[in-house]
Amino acid sequence: MVTAHPVSVTALKTFPMFKGLPDSALEPIARVSIMRRATRSSTVVRAGDKTDFVYLVLSGSLKVLVSDEDGREVILSMLGPGELFGEMGVLDESPRSATVVAVAPSDLIVISKHDFKRSLQDNFDVSLYIMRNLVSRLRTADRKIESLALMDVYGRVARLLLEMAEDVDGRKVVNRKISKQDIAKMIGASREMVSRVMKDLQLQGLIEEAPGRIVLCERLQSQTA
Repeated sequence: MVTAHPVSVTALKTFPMFKGLPDSALEPIARVSIMRRATRSSTVVRAGDKTDFVYLVLSGSLKVLVSDEDGREVILSMLGPGELFGEMGVLDESPRSATVVAVAPSDLIVISKHDFKRSLQDNFDVSLYIMRNLVSRLRTADRKIESLALMDVYGRVARLLLEMAEDVDGRKVVNRKISKQDIAKMIGASREMVSRVMKDLQLQGLIEEAPGRIVLCERLQSQTA
């Protein structure tokens, strides 16, 4: 990652975890935080490393993955602006459980383990957000196990797209660039099979692909309910 820069209170206010906190509560956090840029394809943290910092994603896109000795990868999740990683290892004093790689140039706010724990102690709302975020990840993991066990590749692709989609002008849109190879690594399928499924979904009018985004039609949601 490139040279560090100071962090402003304004930057911290863009994160849901700090929503509603007054400047007087954010200023101490800003003083102990730094901003770094992760270049495309760079590794931010590696599985097994000591957990010393928590990272908040200000801009860009990153993937969280695990791999075996043969180099085969499984992508656990994709991260975008407003999200964070590294908090689990800070809370249970464990090494990094996964590797995080920048998919695109990404600006990250970095907070040390000590300062992050202090912010949790000083701000109940931040602690509550972290707890809710961990519960959300657990539910996502449960759904992933369910889809791997009970759904075919069509169903797994559709569910993944719906989970990644945001509401934009009344439509569900995956507003981040994601390759078919990465989708395959997230759902446990081959890239070739994912390509066939995506093409079929387009032909059925269930999705519309454009550079950097995928628009989901209402029928896709009803078919995976």
